[in-house]
Amino acid sequence: VCLCVCVVVPHWQEEDDLPYEEEIIRNPYSVKCWMRYIEYKQNGPKSVLNMVYERALKELPGSYKLWYNYLRERRKQVKGKCITESAFEEVNNCHERALVFMHKMPRIWLDYCQFLVDQCRITRSRRTFDRALRALPVTQHPRVWPLYLRFVRRHPLPETAVRAYRRYLKLCPENAEEYIEYLRSMGRLDEAAVRLAAIVNNESFVSKEGKSNYQLWHELCDLISQNPDKVRSLNVGAIIRGGLTRFTDQLGKLWCSMADYYIRSGHFEKARDVYEEAIQTVVTVRDFTQVFDSYAQFEESMIAAKMETTAELGPDGEDDVDLELRLARFEQLIARRPLLLNSVLLRQNPHNVHEWHKRVKLYEGQPREIINTYTEAVQTVDAMKATGKPHSLWVSFAKFYEDNQQLDDARTIFDKATKVSYKQVEELAAVWCEYGEMELRHENYDQALRILRKATAIPSKKAEYFDMSEPVQNRVYKSLKVWSMLADLEESLGTFKSTKAVYDRIIDLRIATPQIIINYALFLEEHNYFEESFKAYERGIALFKWPNVYDIWNTYLTKFIERYGGKKLERARDLFEQALDGCPPKYAKTIYLLYAKLEEEFGLARHAMAVYERATRAVSADEQHHMFNIYIRRAAQIYGVTYTRPIYQNAIEVLPDEHSREMCLRFADMESKLGEIDRARAIYSYCSQICDPRMTPAFWQTWKEFEIRHGNEDTIREMLRIKRSVQATYNTQVNFMSSQMLKATSGSTAADLAAGQSGGDDMKMLEQRAQEMAAEAQQDTPRAKDKILFVRSDTGPSPEHEEVSSREEA
Repeated sequence: VCLCVCVVVPHWQEEDDLPYEEEIIRNPYSVKCWMRYIEYKQNGPKSVLNMVYERALKELPGSYKLWYNYLRERRKQVKGKCITESAFEEVNNCHERALVFMHKMPRIWLDYCQFLVDQCRITRSRRTFDRALRALPVTQHPRVWPLYLRFVRRHPLPETAVRAYRRYLKLCPENAEEYIEYLRSMGRLDEAAVRLAAIVNNESFVSKEGKSNYQLWHELCDLISQNPDKVRSLNVGAIIRGGLTRFTDQLGKLWCSMADYYIRSGHFEKARDVYEEAIQTVVTVRDFTQVFDSYAQFEESMIAAKMETTAELGPDGEDDVDLELRLARFEQLIARRPLLLNSVLLRQNPHNVHEWHKRVKLYEGQPREIINTYTEAVQTVDAMKATGKPHSLWVSFAKFYEDNQQLDDARTIFDKATKVSYKQVEELAAVWCEYGEMELRHENYDQALRILRKATAIPSKKAEYFDMSEPVQNRVYKSLKVWSMLADLEESLGTFKSTKAVYDRIIDLRIATPQIIINYALFLEEHNYFEESFKAYERGIALFKWPNVYDIWNTYLTKFIERYGGKKLERARDLFEQALDGCPPKYAKTIYLLYAKLEEEFGLARHAMAVYERATRAVSADEQHHMFNIYIRRAAQIYGVTYTRPIYQNAIEVLPDEHSREMCLRFADMESKLGEIDRARAIYSYCSQICDPRMTPAFWQTWKEFEIRHGNEDTIREMLRIKRSVQATYNTQVNFMSSQMLKATSGSTAADLAAGQSGGDDMKMLEQRAQEMAAEAQQDTPRAKDKILFVRSDTGPSPEHEEVSSREEA
């Protein structure tokens, strides 16, 4: 008996599915087997694929891999279809079934939420997001919230979005800026301001947009000041005033924000009070400029608004008065600007003397305000911290009273000024001098003398002039400025005895200057006390050293010669010797010339020549040449030309080459005029050793002309030989040759060197050229000629002579 078993195969299965089915039967709980089967069915009908997924999930309901791929496949199947079709609801049900097992998997929740959002199911999406947040652990919430927030921002449901954001900020408070930006975009500015104020006050808050605390504060100020009708939960005035204490470098912007808040609120008088308070408290010009410009713009807008209202409603008496009031207020504001700016600078530095003077000028024509300003200035300015000269405030204050014929008040001011502890003695001295000059202007001469005598009186406790530990009142008695003015007054108003006592006191205090000594001596001379004046000079000379004593000596010697001439010659000579003892070369010339003049006029000529001789050695190097010229000229006038020969010789030896050449030429010219041709030729020959033919062609031309006039062919040959020898001497000096040849860009010498030593180094070229020049210098013997021609001084040179000369020069 044969039994036949028939296997019934479902209609959706094919013959090729059997291996997979058998494998599943053997391993129903193997995910790999199910995934291979699913992969095989990927290109088959979607219903068959879904059936395989359902069978797999029935066996393995806890497999994340199967659920994830199944849900993704189902979403892909409905993509592009209308969201109202039932297929979407089937997919939603699949997600709900999956979440029964996969409720801890954030990816499943995120895909489901995104799928619902795409279906525009707002309420269901919101509830699903809430379920996801409840189901997932807190560590997974940051993955859900970005999608949730994009969803609530996508729809015009501000209340829902606000509640969602509030929950979100409990988890991530650092993202408060995003919430604030959303609130501002939705017009919910009150809560935005509250949130912004909270993060501004939170010192640990770090902006994710890289904003500083000040930038956040500035945003808050702009928000609350520009929207006063929408922000009601915050005290705007207190917030901005708190910012004024925190951000002192941005006071201008904060004051303007506060005023802008009151302007937008309609409280114009409060805004004006804020502006006034601001311009009275800011301490920088920048902040003042911001506040003042905003204030002026506010007043202009008020005037413009009033004029528009009047134009629309027609003129009215009260409106005209109000408009005039506003115009007057605006004009007064503009007129006050310089004064307000000055106040800012004085708040910046209340010890700035220059700004106090400017403030007084701004009150010109208002005596009461000027007096109040001066009073405030002298009370405020600390002389030790002052910028400028604080005593000038007291002086100007007193001059103001003086100009208004109130001398008693001016004297009171000066008396107070003399008791102020200034930083420098010069300031107190200036006050005393101004005090005395005021009395002089009003012809109170005795009072002026009394004031200056009081200023120069020796205090009970003496102090050194530069001892900063002592007050200036104890040191002003050594001020030369006060003593000089007292001396002038005594000369004009006092007696001879009192004036002499003042000058003596100045010298005793050792505060005299050379000019004071000279003035004292001239004063004594005017009163015919000549010996006393000379004693004054002597005292001054004992006080000072060179070079300060130069003026005293110069005046003393001049006056002494004027007074006595040759009567006291020995005394005068002794004075000159004292003056010249230790005299620097820079100042010796004048004294030596004065000494020589004395000897010429009243003494002996040989003494004068000795003085000139000493002078040529004592003066500085740059004045020696001039001194020798004077010496030669005076010697020629007194003793004759022949006496100057040793002087010329000394000058040629002493002076540098440049001046020595000039002396040689003058010396030779003098000898030729005297007929001493050989002496002149010897001088030329001596001088030629310091005259390079290339650098001093004028000398050689002069010598040549001399030989043409007075010499013959032999002398010319000798001159030319010397010229070649000198030239060779200069050329063999390595330093000179290197400085000349390396700088040369053209010329026969450079060409010869380039032709003979092309490619060689510089030292070889120099050596070669030196050897050539030395060979030329040794050819001293002239070639024999048929005849020797002599040249007469009264005729020009013959053609043959010219030929010889040109040939020798070549």
